[in-house]
Amino acid sequence: MTRLLTPAATADVLAGVLRAGLDPETAPPRTAVPVPAGELLLMPAADHAYAGVKIAGVAPGNPALGLPRITGSYLLLDGTDLRPLALLDGAALTELRTPAVSALAVRHLTPDDRPLRLVLFGTGPQAYGHLEAVRAVREVAEAVVVGRNPVAARALAGYARTLDVPARAGTPADVAGADLVVCCTTAREPLFDGTQVAPGATVVAVGSHEPTARETDTALVTRAEVYVEARAAALREAGDLLVPLSEGAIGEEHITGTLADLVHGRTPSERPRFFKSVGMAWEDLAVASALYRAVRGA
Repeated sequence: MTRLLTPAATADVLAGVLRAGLDPETAPPRTAVPVPAGELLLMPAADHAYAGVKIAGVAPGNPALGLPRITGSYLLLDGTDLRPLALLDGAALTELRTPAVSALAVRHLTPDDRPLRLVLFGTGPQAYGHLEAVRAVREVAEAVVVGRNPVAARALAGYARTLDVPARAGTPADVAGADLVVCCTTAREPLFDGTQVAPGATVVAVGSHEPTARETDTALVTRAEVYVEARAAALREAGDLLVPLSEGAIGEEHITGTLADLVHGRTPSERPRFFKSVGMAWEDLAVASALYRAVRGA
């Protein structure tokens, strides 16, 4: 899919949809259905030109079997008569869409006048995708990979070096020197000490959409300016925010703004910036329809 849309071009697609007036607050919610192997996710969306639905499977036991954790398909339909137009690989679509959402946030939350020191938590497909997406929108001075599996962390650092990015495996303590921290893991508990994040640094977390799972701690959230894709979705699904809310550490008004606010020109302060993504169906539709138009040469 990246042969049709680069990470930077995909971020442009998402920005264009938001500038055209899409309101993510009105997007249909994700439906999650528990099944013996994990859960099935149903994510529908529509605009005037297209409609679509992603059916994704999340199977936590798959990696131990040498299989992908996320599976699924995306059905793209004509928006006027709902005729099927295309069937896409749902996992590949997610691997393109999610890093592009993060890249769009990174464009607006990080400085563009100097190379960034990146700390990347995770070693799976999303970690590789995020490395490429960050590199597509910002120059990276160094990438530090933090993973549970040291061999996998060194492998991702080695891949970064093939992209001419100086890289090494590291530890959670490396966040203290980071300009950008990206979390794309299956962790259910905080990955690092949020008090160590520097003023003006940015943290992006994409790994979970469950109310009780989080990659960041309450200390970071209370210190940071918080940005989300949509307030309604974040307050349904973002454990990174819902756990601090349940503790009484923050209120709902602590959310500073949305991705649309950033695209329309909102400027962050010098506090730490935190972008929490849960993944939304409008993003899948925007990217799937752009891929369809690219294939057709439209």
